[in-house]
Amino acid sequence: MYVPAHFAADEQAVNDLLSRHGAADLITATADGMVATMLPFVYDAGAQTLRGHLARNNDQWRRTALGDALVIVRGPDAYVSPAWYPSKAEHGRVVPTWNYVTAHVYGRLTVHDDPAWVERLVRDLTEKHESGRPQPWSVDDAPAQFISGQLRAIVGVELAITRIEAKFKLSQNRPAADIDGVYSGLAADGHETIADAVRRAPTV
Repeated sequence: MYVPAHFAADEQAVNDLLSRHGAADLITATADGMVATMLPFVYDAGAQTLRGHLARNNDQWRRTALGDALVIVRGPDAYVSPAWYPSKAEHGRVVPTWNYVTAHVYGRLTVHDDPAWVERLVRDLTEKHESGRPQPWSVDDAPAQFISGQLRAIVGVELAITRIEAKFKLSQNRPAADIDGVYSGLAADGHETIADAVRRAPTV
């Protein structure tokens, strides 16, 4: 990924993105070409892994030669209108762009077809997304036999991370007044999440 210096992210920002993201794209190479599946992951910063699961009927896990894989994690993104830049009125030398947050996570992929491993993953995923809710759902809320059947229908995948390329393109290369204009424009368009990211991003 091309990452100009002003769009590079620090380690904490990358950890936050990987810890809080929803679903991401798992991309692997097969004899028939590239294959991708969108699925939720749990990030383990200590072990430097991403853990998720695929439907057993999704043959990506069978067709993939275990080895190098890529997971594309996305944060917020939005169109940026040049009309939001005060510099437009000054000289007119502005164009549209797109602001976004993303990380390309590379690593070695392992498939886990073990019920205990998959159950632990499902519980971790559930905890990640249910914690903080007024009435969080638990795996134990469902009948054990039903859960057992559901677990047999999936297989686990684990990416042992070898490198991460992250890009937080949040108007850091613009003058301060233009950054303020981007923040206001995004917020007015209802893109509060990326507007807040623009406001928090360190400037050049």
